[in-house]
This record gives sequence, C-alpha cells and structure tokens, in this order.
Amino acid sequence: MGPRTSWPRTAPGTVEGVRTVQDTWSTDRIVAALYDTAVQRPVTAWLGARVLWGFDFGVIDEEIRRLGELPAGTRVLDLPTGGGLALKTLRPDHGLDYVAADLSTEMLDRAASRASSRALTGVRFAEADASALEFADDAFDVVLSLTGLHCFAEPAAALAEFRRVLRPGGELRLTTVVRGAGRRHDDAVRLLRGLGVFGHVGTPEDLGRWLDEAGFRHVDRSQSGALAIVRATA
Repeated sequence: MGPRTSWPRTAPGTVEGVRTVQDTWSTDRIVAALYDTAVQRPVTAWLGARVLWGFDFGVIDEEIRRLGELPAGTRVLDLPTGGGLALKTLRPDHGLDYVAADLSTEMLDRAASRASSRALTGVRFAEADASALEFADDAFDVVLSLTGLHCFAEPAAALAEFRRVLRPGGELRLTTVVRGAGRRHDDAVRLLRGLGVFGHVGTPEDLGRWLDEAGFRHVDRSQSGALAIVRATA
C-alpha cells in the first residue's frame, strides 16, 4: 500500500459560498460512510441497484472481476475508488501499478484500510478531482470508473481528463447512472441531486456526445435499467 497524494479539490467554475456536489463528497464523511456501507454489503448493494436503478449488481461485479484478469505491470487509475470496492478481486501479488483516487478523504481512508487488511501492495491512494487531474498525459493503460460519473459536477470535463491520462490504445471501463430510463429512476436522480449527492446526470445521448468530444473511439455502450455500461478506447 502506497502513500496518499493530495491535490486541489476545487473544480473550475466553483462559486464561493455555494455548496456543491464536490463539497458533499470532499467534506461530508457521514454521506460517504453511508454510501460505502451500502455498496459493500451484497444485500443492500443488490437491492439498491434493482429498486433505484433497475439493474442487476452483477454488472458491477463482472467489471470488478475483469480487473483481476489484467496482466502484471498494467497501470490502472480507479476513480472514484470509493471505499475500495474494486480492490476486493486483487491478489496481494497482483503486480498492477494501481492508483485508487477519490475526492472523499473518508472513502480513501476506508479503501486504504481494506487494502491494508488484505496486504495489497502496489496500490497508491490519491485525493483528486476528476475534472482537474494532475496526472501526466498517457499515464495509465486502464481507467476504471464505476458508478461515479453521475456524482461529478462536470462529467464532460472528467471524461476529457480520463482520455488525456490514458495512453493511446488505453481502455476506459465505466458505468454510470443516466437520465431517461424511466420516471422512477429520474425521480431518484432529482432527489439525490437535491441532496447534493449527484452532480450533472446526462442522458445516454449526452454520454455519447461527451465521449465523442473527449476523443474516445471504438466506443461500446450498453444499458441495463438506468445504468450505462461503457468500454472505450483512447
């Protein structure tokens, strides 16, 4: 387990004195703790996925399982890592060059604790804003972003940053909630945006446009309920 790096939290265009979704995730440890507890427990994770968003949590489990198949030496950016959900498939000798990044210090503390309890090496933790990353161009082979884009204030900027830090031919593996899948799901989006938990949630068409504008190619998009599943090449 590596050291934690701290980078600026304030996204471009943030208005002073106005609570933003970045404020919620970077400062509200209770929200982070509640969310992490829910997704780490199989019963609540599967129930929430089905009831709120109409998808089978097995979609997320499959993305996490595939992470464990990457060859040693692969440079991975996991953002937002949350409480380290994706780390559960990694072996102690996984051999990946793995950066687990999040805006929330509470999430990073939880992820680091889980990595330590499993004796994972080769994992570094970074406090970072997805829309203003301070990683070098072409720094990663894979960017993993599970159910996080809908929590970003600037998803288009985040996707552009993901593309920038991926090497040519690198892979984006992403899942995100989208609008337009049904009234129940859209009502949940509005509620969570009002609570400051969700950011700018786009439609499938918005997502496709953002990926195109970011410069991704060979985009494979599918959808299960209100969850979009994306695999794209930089």
